[in-house]
Amino acid sequence: MSTTTNTISSATSSATAVAPLTTADAETLVAAARAAAEAAGVAVSVTVLDAGGHLLAFRRDDRAVLVSGETSTRKAYTALQLNTPTADLVDLVKPDGPFHSLPTALDRPLLFIAGGVPVHRDGRLIGALGIGGGAPEQDHGFATAALRELAG
Repeated sequence: MSTTTNTISSATSSATAVAPLTTADAETLVAAARAAAEAAGVAVSVTVLDAGGHLLAFRRDDRAVLVSGETSTRKAYTALQLNTPTADLVDLVKPDGPFHSLPTALDRPLLFIAGGVPVHRDGRLIGALGIGGGAPEQDHGFATAALRELAG
C-alpha cells in the first residue's frame, strides 16, 4: 500500500512542479512578438492566455486591421484547446477533413489560421499565444520567435 501511495504522491508532486505561465512571461511573449513583427514592418495584435484560457496579456496595434485583436484571441484559444500550433491544423478543417465540423462542436469558435501556438514548460501545456494582423505564415513566425525568446 505504501508503494501505491508513494507512486501517487510522486506523480502529484511532478505534476504540480511545473511553474504556470506568469504575467511576466506573458509580457515577454508580447514584447518578443511585437519586436519580431515590427522588424518585419507588420502591425499585429497579440494575445496570451494561461492554461485555463484566461487572458494574461493583450496588445492591439491601432495600425492593424480592427479584427486582428479578435483573430489573435481566437488563434490562442484554438492552440490552447487543441494543444497544437494552428499552422498544423489548417488542412484538417477542409471539407471532408477530420476537424471540418469541430468549430461548432465547442463552446467558443476556433480559428484555423497559422499564428496560434501552445506554450509548454517542462513538457506541460501552460498557456497559448495568438498573433493576428500579418499573413498567416508571418504570424506563425512571430509566435515561434516569441516562444524562443521566452525559452531564452
